[in-house]
Amino acid sequence: MHRTKTRHATVEAHREAVRRLLAPLRTPDRIERFPLLAALGRGLAEDIVAPLDLPSFANSQMDGFAIRSTDVPDDGAELRVAAPVPAGIAPAELAPGTAAPIMTGAMMPPGADAVVPIELAVPDSFPVPGEPATVRLPAAAAGNFVRNAGSDIRTGELALAAGTFLGPGQLGLLAALGFTEVPAYRALRILLVTTGDEVVEPGSPLGPGKIYDSNATLLETSMRQAGLEVTRTGISTDRPGELTGLLRRHTPDVDLIVTTGGVSKGAYEVVRQAMEGHDVEFLGVALQPGGPQGIGTFDGVPVLGFPGNPVSCLVSFEMFLRPVLGALFGSPAPRPAVRARLAEALTSPPGKHQVRRGTLRPDGTVGLEGGAGSHLVSALAHSNALVHVPDGIAALAEGAEVEVWML
Repeated sequence: MHRTKTRHATVEAHREAVRRLLAPLRTPDRIERFPLLAALGRGLAEDIVAPLDLPSFANSQMDGFAIRSTDVPDDGAELRVAAPVPAGIAPAELAPGTAAPIMTGAMMPPGADAVVPIELAVPDSFPVPGEPATVRLPAAAAGNFVRNAGSDIRTGELALAAGTFLGPGQLGLLAALGFTEVPAYRALRILLVTTGDEVVEPGSPLGPGKIYDSNATLLETSMRQAGLEVTRTGISTDRPGELTGLLRRHTPDVDLIVTTGGVSKGAYEVVRQAMEGHDVEFLGVALQPGGPQGIGTFDGVPVLGFPGNPVSCLVSFEMFLRPVLGALFGSPAPRPAVRARLAEALTSPPGKHQVRRGTLRPDGTVGLEGGAGSHLVSALAHSNALVHVPDGIAALAEGAEVEVWML
């Protein structure tokens, strides 16, 4: 049933509530096997164990000469030049007293245990293949410029753990191990609904008291960037019955409903009214901006209600939905978090975790963009970071260190 009592929660507590709400979506039927390129940006659904060594054979790290290290004393030695070893062949055993020209990545000849770079040889060039030649080389310890088999990863070792975000590096490792496909989570389907009689679509006539809808664009692009499939309904009016009907038309085809607006304590909060009779709670989170939040289920489908101001809804996504999806499904990847020093002083309201927009500069300082207001879309557009001021901190001086999430 709808709960009318308003309670308050910390950022951490509400994020955990969002995690509990969405955890049942992590089911085996959401796992598919994707070709490597199609898996880019998804989360790995199962542990991957290496089926072979990487490298699978000892090979040269440099262009140079493969030698037996015991053939070259400390003061160097002159060795006969053996047949060259290009990449991609299985070479013959290296005879004692000889040095084999070897290319980077080529297999080490049996018997050879070190490589001397070509620039240290005298002469410092490879002889013409087939012509008798000698080369003077300095001493080299066993293992010098040799990539041993399994030095990257060994057969049977954990290559990637379930929950890993699959970026180019991870997919490159899977390709190097011989995989052509990978088990990953299917993207969640999100129904995105913006509400408000005062909101109109960009490009429409802007009458008195009307504003263009930026929330839908902010959130849809953020969600698509995070790998989600988004259905955007257009703008719902402030009539609860219309919103209820709109939601019911789409709930059979989505995994999660996200609304913006209509979750505060005003007289015409349409999301609150439309959720009457459903297991949805509206609460205040100790967050600025983004304090008013809704959470629960509508006809059995998880629903999150974000505030209506543009920056508030984006901060809500970044603070709650994005990190929870990353933790549950391995995608999207966490925002890179760095420490930076404030380029100016700031104040923060008591009892709230404040999130400010800012620009991280090359000198390691972060400058604030705009004020703390939740309507400052221009300041957001000129920012490349979110600046965090935790609960319990009322003021920070210029030069104070803060945590910054890169956007």
